Amino acid sequence: MVQQQEKLNEAKALLTALGLPKAQCNNRSAWVFLALANIKPSDNWSSSTAKLLQTVKIMEFIRNEYGMDYKPNSRETIRRQTLHQFEQARIVDRNRDDPTRATNSKDNNYSLNRSILEILAEYPNGGWLGKVQNYKDAVPELKAQYERALDMHKIPISLPNGETITLSPGKHNQLHADIVHEFCSRFIGSGGRLLYIGDTASSRKEGGKLMFREAEYLESLGVTPMSHDKLPDIVVYDEDREWLFLIEAVTSHGPISPKRWIELEETFKDCKVGLVYVTAFPDRAEFRKNAADIAWETEVWIADNPDHLVHFNGERFLGPHGKSI
Repeated sequence: MVQQQEKLNEAKALLTALGLPKAQCNNRSAWVFLALANIKPSDNWSSSTAKLLQTVKIMEFIRNEYGMDYKPNSRETIRRQTLHQFEQARIVDRNRDDPTRATNSKDNNYSLNRSILEILAEYPNGGWLGKVQNYKDAVPELKAQYERALDMHKIPISLPNGETITLSPGKHNQLHADIVHEFCSRFIGSGGRLLYIGDTASSRKEGGKLMFREAEYLESLGVTPMSHDKLPDIVVYDEDREWLFLIEAVTSHGPISPKRWIELEETFKDCKVGLVYVTAFPDRAEFRKNAADIAWETEVWIADNPDHLVHFNGERFLGPHGKSI
């Protein structure tokens, strides 16, 4: 117990010296730091390592070595209130093994930055304070390098007005880009106007799912502001045919099922134009896994076979159906 408390106090002192805000120098952040360094109560700091650890593994280490049993619903608090700030301060790298991994992947992991290991090699009795100062001086460039590395893997999407936005890396957002560049060009054409697109990263600043939205235009079509949080992954308006395409991109979440169809019908009940429901898949394997759940009177598009649509029943192939005609 004494060794556990000593290590906890040392970790908190180190985080304070590194310049972390008070909220990230508490017991929770200190335990997380100890887990990332793989330091048990009887270990010397010089034995620190930089293993790739998922949040659940960090919690497991804290429970086994320091007796603090965080409940499963604490995982998001640890990620948002400690790991996110560690990443911003360049204490940790996220997904060092695969920078293209989606932010919402279950395989996300964190590991100590090499500059932090150099400090720990001399903590708490050597020349660690000098190395802390070197770290602080280098943080702006470390942040710039990290952002450049992230930007290399971001996915560009060209908007109809000629602007370009970038989505975080990941299979889901790659499908978003394929929908805009491949589906829309083939099945909507020059009359298409992108009105909404989400980003699974929740943005690097944890600002939410939204990436691009034309709120006023949506409202002009009868889509109320209150319904914006219930939008599908992508919304595109065909100005020539006056059809609003509601597109769900499926890589981990489900397709437009009967239940989702009812939800969208309710969300868009005041919409003044026809609704076209489309579920997009990256490949046939993903389509086969979800085929039984797809609602009738909807369309399916598969990115690796982009010239074709699969229509689920009805008297017409592509277009609005039922009360939306």
